[in-house]
Amino acid sequence: MIHKYQLNGYYIVLDVNSGAVHLVDKLFYDLLDDVDEAHLTEHCPQQIVDKWSGCYPEADIRETYAEIVSLHQADQLFSVDDYDRFAKMMTPSPVKAMCLHIAHDCNLRCQYCFADTGEYMGHRQLMSFEVGKAAIDYLINHSQGRHNLELDFFGGEPLMNFDVVKQVVEYARAQEKPHNKLFRFTITTNGVLLDDDKIDFINREMSNVVLSIDGRREVNDRVRARVDGRGCYDTIMPKFQKLEKARRNGAFDQYYVRGTFTRYNKDFAEDVLHLNEMGFDQISVEPVVADPSAPYALTEEDLPEVFAEYERLANIMIERAGTEKEFNFFHFMIDLDQGPCAIKRLRGCGCGNEYVAVTPDGDVYPCHQFVGHDDWKMGNVFDQSLDQERKAQFAAATVYGKEECRHCWAKFYCSGGCNANSMQYRGDILKPHTLSCELEKKRVECAIMIKAALAEQA
Repeated sequence: MIHKYQLNGYYIVLDVNSGAVHLVDKLFYDLLDDVDEAHLTEHCPQQIVDKWSGCYPEADIRETYAEIVSLHQADQLFSVDDYDRFAKMMTPSPVKAMCLHIAHDCNLRCQYCFADTGEYMGHRQLMSFEVGKAAIDYLINHSQGRHNLELDFFGGEPLMNFDVVKQVVEYARAQEKPHNKLFRFTITTNGVLLDDDKIDFINREMSNVVLSIDGRREVNDRVRARVDGRGCYDTIMPKFQKLEKARRNGAFDQYYVRGTFTRYNKDFAEDVLHLNEMGFDQISVEPVVADPSAPYALTEEDLPEVFAEYERLANIMIERAGTEKEFNFFHFMIDLDQGPCAIKRLRGCGCGNEYVAVTPDGDVYPCHQFVGHDDWKMGNVFDQSLDQERKAQFAAATVYGKEECRHCWAKFYCSGGCNANSMQYRGDILKPHTLSCELEKKRVECAIMIKAALAEQA
């Protein structure tokens, strides 16, 4: 399986199974249409020469064909699929990560919130330390022999219950040595309640922090309003800047400003650039996933504009590479040298298998986006229960178990996409959300093109 495309003047060929990426000339690109991988011969077939001799010199045609054959022999073009056999071996793994819903409440009323503005189809509630403590015990118990564990403080808005955040961190740290564990904490916040004490604690204890803001003031405040309808940009921007600046010289420096773009701002590259101008260099602005009937929802008719904007952003990143204005864009980060391991290629999301979410009541779900869908509840932290059949179901949800993914060239980059989106919008975790697929494929094409352009400039 190969995928070839033209972008920004580059002719790019991706060998799907090996992951090899080739930057080629137009002759190589054209010849691939006439190459039958099952019948590659040592010498170029005469019919190929005859077809292209009016466009290219015969010697060049034969030389390029020989190059194609050589790459095939080196397993870098039309390579064999070695992953199918691994997919059949995928079994449940110990839990290594937990999303702790420290607050089912929020001080914002974002229009597109998948969490029902913090309620998760239930009621507003803050987690008690008793539940948080039991959740740590649950993660340690179900992690088995794993040493490194991850815990994300999530909501709603976690800062509304920050005293319990601190208590849970203290308790978890006390359990590390007795159980031979190391906790890595993350917190996701809208920043409204940030103050100096919270910033100090976050920068001291949180390995990563996700700062939620959508970009320009007018974009952010249109969809991310307070309970009383006022915008939040002017409150949170200086606080986020202060946190990021203090974080640079702290124990941990990882962070992301994380925004969502909607139909209202299909020029989202401007929001990325605005965030960069505000001093942030780790940026993620992601497409909204919503019911197509919602006024802010992206639909198939928006794809041409969104694709063009991704291309524009990619070109900006190429221009800024190596300058003071260089930044990372989460969806364009790709490793063409090593890439993810085989398991991550086949099943990128650990949802319901290596990763679980815990509600303020102590109920366990496959991930934060399944919370509130009672049919997907997997257990409870107080009785240490975990639905092993459901766990096995998620463990087996690989790109080879998803028929639409099996034949997709981008399958090893998205690894099957988001199970929660598949469940909510297709009714089946094995049926990917089509719009998300199209967006992901475009992002991968842009990311590879960026690598090609930077390699050429080096």
